[in-house]
Amino acid sequence: MNRYVAFLGSINVGGNRLKMIDLRDALEREDFADLETVAASGNVLFTHEAMPSEGLSEKIAWIVAEEFEIDSEVVVLTRDELAVAIAGNPFADDGEPKRVHTTFFSEPLGEHQLKALTLDHEGRGKERIAAGDKVLHIDYVDGVGHSKLTGDFITRRLGIRGTARNIRSMKRILAKMDELDG
Repeated sequence: MNRYVAFLGSINVGGNRLKMIDLRDALEREDFADLETVAASGNVLFTHEAMPSEGLSEKIAWIVAEEFEIDSEVVVLTRDELAVAIAGNPFADDGEPKRVHTTFFSEPLGEHQLKALTLDHEGRGKERIAAGDKVLHIDYVDGVGHSKLTGDFITRRLGIRGTARNIRSMKRILAKMDELDG
């Protein structure tokens, strides 16, 4: 059994209300074990038989759609993949932890997608943007609530959906994974 974290998008925002206990119960019925949620925003730690992260993402997305009628973007990461995403964020050291985010995608970003996003956002805000493997790092310098670089804006420009977490939350989840494994 391997330990993973699942980041679910569109949970407890925009009318998609889901109690974490209900999510844990649904996942437990489908062979997910050692379930623990972190915050009420769709962060789930679990163990499962070894399986590619993409397959686990699809399985969880299917469960959430079937059980709760919520279309959620789900990204599953191993502990090491999460650590790499944190270490790869170029804004983590000099940005405000609540304002520095990583948006996770189920597929790599193409150069043309990033270029379209950058060009369309030019002059709209102070955000700093950098791409990684299946991730987009963003420093929301003036705060997410004041930004025009919204999830919908990003989705329209890239043509794919993702789910974002701030560095502070990601570090907290990584520490929790280490605690559970230690």
